[in-house]
Amino acid sequence: APVHLMADSLKKAKIVVLGDSGVGKSSFVHLICHRQVLTNPSWTVGCNVEVKVHEYGKALSTSQSYFLEFWDMGGSPAYKKGRSIFYSNTNGIILVYDRTNRKSHDHLPKWMSEFHCSQQGGASTSKTSKQGLGFFSDSRGSLAYDPESFADQGVPVMIVGTKGDCARSASLSSNITGAIEINLDCNSLSQLTFDSQQTTELNKFFDKVIEKRYFPSYHMVSGHL
Repeated sequence: APVHLMADSLKKAKIVVLGDSGVGKSSFVHLICHRQVLTNPSWTVGCNVEVKVHEYGKALSTSQSYFLEFWDMGGSPAYKKGRSIFYSNTNGIILVYDRTNRKSHDHLPKWMSEFHCSQQGGASTSKTSKQGLGFFSDSRGSLAYDPESFADQGVPVMIVGTKGDCARSASLSSNITGAIEINLDCNSLSQLTFDSQQTTELNKFFDKVIEKRYFPSYHMVSGHL
């Protein structure tokens, strides 16, 4: 069936895709949604939305199709104020970094901070009120993201290291509690075979997003955080 007709009949979930400019967010989203390599990626201005159908519970005879929306956010600091309007009603977060660019990995907590600030009232929320909601004051007096404090909020998080085709260094570990982490070469479909680790972890994350959106009691009881 055409995608627009399926969108009308299937339940939906929203995933925001965050990370610095140039790390490969658009290439990742295009590969996942279209199973094609994006040959000529361009800078994302504002936000771009792609979609895919996900079969929740593939291993079960009662599997069900859901519509996943991937909100690919422009990573330029110039879009920071405008990005917050796209963060509402988010069911999952994918953080993307370039494995050949250490700074893009080190900036992941800042992206989590930006997202959670928007959920707590954005700039209108005072520093005092944000402290105790998962933020603390760093050495420069700015509010910083505390991963442990946000773990209980339960929004599923995945971290994707891109450009694995040219990165020879080991994977960079993250301190973002509960996040699923994978590396993915977005210039090839070879790592997205049916039984690959990347496919398995992606499907696990998508299932967690569906559970968070539609089966919150199961999401909490089963420990899918």
